[in-house]
Amino acid sequence: MNLPNKLTVLRIFMIPIFMIVVLGSFDWGQVTWLGSTIEITQLVGAIIFAVASITDWLDGKIARARGLVTNFGKFADPLADKMLVVTAFIVLVGQGVVPSWVVAIIICRELAVTGLRLLLVGDGEVMSAAMPGKIKTATQMIAIILLLLNNFPFAGMNFPFAMIMLYICLFFTVYSGIDYFVKNKHVFSGPM
Repeated sequence: MNLPNKLTVLRIFMIPIFMIVVLGSFDWGQVTWLGSTIEITQLVGAIIFAVASITDWLDGKIARARGLVTNFGKFADPLADKMLVVTAFIVLVGQGVVPSWVVAIIICRELAVTGLRLLLVGDGEVMSAAMPGKIKTATQMIAIILLLLNNFPFAGMNFPFAMIMLYICLFFTVYSGIDYFVKNKHVFSGPM
């Protein structure tokens, strides 16, 4: 297994660690800075999520630079992203931070695009991530980090950075899903 694929697998293994930290009954106290306060568990969870997100950028960069792009990576990398993002959004719904209808749309899109990928694999094709999908993933990951931090350390500014980013990511989630289906509509024209 090459380095980019190992980073993808590492990202998958970081998901339960993220969940244990954020959902566990840990009382590590709070941090206050610039008039904002945050639970240390949320801060550590955001750091774990950020590190996992960086592995997404890093594995793709290494794979392209070193010619290590594999079919496993083309399939597993976006799947690992979906697992990480969907898990984090479900956690945030459970914490009452994100509206459930937003996460329902995101999950439906992720399942639909994963289903499309499986149909393409059945036809011997591999669907690589397109630019709208990459923007979607980046905006989702940024939104999740901001939501986990609850606008820390900018909460005192009373400006909803996190919620604005959430709705930007929702737009790109829907747009990129439509883009994938339009670009791969040929899969629906033949027998299933």
